[in-house]
Amino acid sequence: MSGPALFEPIRVRDLTLVNRIVIAPMCQYSAENGCMNDWHLIHLGHLAHSGAALLTIEATAVTPEGRITYGDVGLWNDETESAMRRILDGVRRWSDMPIAIQLAHAGRKASTEVPWQGGAQLAPDHPHGWRTEAPSPIPHAPDEAAPQALDKDGLRRIRDAFASAATRAARLGIELIQLHAAHGYLMHQFLSPLSNRRDDEYGGSPENRMRFPLEVFDAVRSAFPADKPVSVRVSGTDWVEGGWTIDETVAFAKALAARGCDAIHVSSGGLHPAQAIPVGPSYQVPLARAVKSAVDIPVIAVGLITGFEQAEAIVATGDADMIAIARTILYDPRWPWHAAAALGARVRAPRQYLRSQPHQFRSLFDLP
Repeated sequence: MSGPALFEPIRVRDLTLVNRIVIAPMCQYSAENGCMNDWHLIHLGHLAHSGAALLTIEATAVTPEGRITYGDVGLWNDETESAMRRILDGVRRWSDMPIAIQLAHAGRKASTEVPWQGGAQLAPDHPHGWRTEAPSPIPHAPDEAAPQALDKDGLRRIRDAFASAATRAARLGIELIQLHAAHGYLMHQFLSPLSNRRDDEYGGSPENRMRFPLEVFDAVRSAFPADKPVSVRVSGTDWVEGGWTIDETVAFAKALAARGCDAIHVSSGGLHPAQAIPVGPSYQVPLARAVKSAVDIPVIAVGLITGFEQAEAIVATGDADMIAIARTILYDPRWPWHAAAALGARVRAPRQYLRSQPHQFRSLFDLP
């Protein structure tokens, strides 16, 4: 009798993951001038002992203006690279879990306060604010400052910044890059007709709206080692009438796969304040299922996945190849251990924790 599908290994390009549980990127809003610090060592370090297959560094801005908040992590110069190297060296000393990074640019959703201070957008003249940039001069919300529409030089500058960050990620030994084209940030802003009103080759038709995100993907794929995977996170729908749709997402996923994309991570929403999201357990899984039916690369589902049997069903039925958890693993940093115990699987754990196995789960841990 075969074991649970959730704990079967999977290969993504040349990277083998020991199970199907991915730790999604989670912004901590705690960096200083884009530089990681000891908070990130604690945060990433304890998640690196969770038993998941892949740890993803939070949305990492490729330019200072691409940060969501002034507290965001960046990877745009030697200082931010050096700070990240120190954290990664600390994590890797004690864990061999593969580490991915999400490279991002927030576009018009940049220049905001940290969430625990309200999260409102900060004006360009605020000490912690700056002028945002986007496909078109349309603010995210009516009371926010209009962004600067990117010209061709601006597009080239940002595309090159993504490629430069990918080169830095390779120097840091990052095993996988995820490009953030979801949640209303810059590449999603190009995709959606609600935020992209351009009349040049980067606006109008779906093919034109996909052009800049695809160019960014091509630049990153060329800059990152050929044996290492590059994935993309997408919003399957805007949940707004007249916005980005699941059919367009499928077309985008096909174009990415044809260019050598190694995995698609399917989320949703984040682009428009009028979104009406039917939030509930597995509410985004149908979007992942639609993408998976159209491409031959791994697809990751995310969104209110909290139950062990729920996660197993998503993978075992073929709705997705992997599941990603974020808030779930912040609340329960040993969720993969508990899932393995409940489903009758085994999981990696550090030697220092081997004595923690409850007596009824004496075969739970694999030795590191």
